[in-house]
Amino acid sequence: MPFEVYVALRFLREGRTQTALILGGATVGVAVIVFITALMGGLQSTLVDKTLSSQPHLTLKRPERVARVLPAAAGEAVSAVVEKVPERIRSIEQWQRALRLVAGAPGVVAAAPTAAGSAFASRAEVSKSVAIRGIEAESFDAVVRIRRKMVAGRFRVQGTEAVIGTVLAVDLGLAVGDKLRLATAEGRQDVFTVAGIFDLGDQNVNQRWVLVSLRAAQTLLDLEAGITTIEAKAADPFTAEAIARELGPRTGLDADSWMNVNAQLLTALRSQDASALMIQAFVVMAVALGIASVLGVSVIQKSRQIGILKATGTSTGAVLRIFLVEGAVVGLAGSIAGSALGAAMCFGFAAAVKNPYGEALFPIELSPGLFLLASAVALSTALVAAVAPARHAARLDPATVIRHG
Repeated sequence: MPFEVYVALRFLREGRTQTALILGGATVGVAVIVFITALMGGLQSTLVDKTLSSQPHLTLKRPERVARVLPAAAGEAVSAVVEKVPERIRSIEQWQRALRLVAGAPGVVAAAPTAAGSAFASRAEVSKSVAIRGIEAESFDAVVRIRRKMVAGRFRVQGTEAVIGTVLAVDLGLAVGDKLRLATAEGRQDVFTVAGIFDLGDQNVNQRWVLVSLRAAQTLLDLEAGITTIEAKAADPFTAEAIARELGPRTGLDADSWMNVNAQLLTALRSQDASALMIQAFVVMAVALGIASVLGVSVIQKSRQIGILKATGTSTGAVLRIFLVEGAVVGLAGSIAGSALGAAMCFGFAAAVKNPYGEALFPIELSPGLFLLASAVALSTALVAAVAPARHAARLDPATVIRHG
């Protein structure tokens, strides 16, 4: 065993109370970092998952028509009000080519054509305003994972089959196998059979979405084999905005991302990150000050032993390393104990706080990377905190401390 390590462990063993205080502070600090990071990570993942459960990462559609203001003649002043041009639903031109460009773009893992429009869903005397979404089942499920959200029946939209949300099913008194009439404002209508009922966790979506085959929607909306939107999924949801900026000019379409649509959610997530980082910074500062102060007292108490060590030939560098090793040992032990305590706090909190369905109200997200990060922070904090006491110990004059020790 190296001389510096032996002496450092001897000092820690002799000062059990001080060692316990340092170790306790480091343990609590690491546990708080693990708990807060895991809790915030779980909350953010859940919010993002719920937000993206009913919408694609990217949506591309035909640019809106804009009215032109005629230039005024010389000497004339013109006051004009530019209003949005009313127009019927129009298909994306050469949408097959645009779909291939989107599907092949870097970062995009799936793309699906969609024919969307408004209609009225009715059964008996009850009628509801709904949003028709004509889809290809496989490609759409790759973008919005709806198959695993089915609560009744099957996710199938062949021929005149339709899949609806739970709220719409309740409003119209529909069950799997029942008939549903869809009619557009232009008078086109058809009768569909309910093949399945889904629950995407969004009341508005569950109340308005009616999923039918792409061909059926094209007929109802008079799109003549066209589509209104191309929806896509990115490998990393947080790169969606950058991908949208790239795809817009390439396809000639208006490209939008979920990040732009849910700007307020992203602002809230960034605020959570900032709050968590601030709390962690204060915890690290408190741990560092605690370790530095306790080691400082230890230097004063052991100044006579330090003087004897230096008088017997121990170099200044060796004395410096002794106290740095003390800090490293405490940081390492504190990181191990703190990781275990933090994990226990996470599991205990998740088990104690549940919703009426018995599920964890605040999900916890633990990963090996989190423990490694917390351990690295604890070890580096302990080393930095030990620098000042170590330098003070290394500068002690052996003759002075032995004489007055």
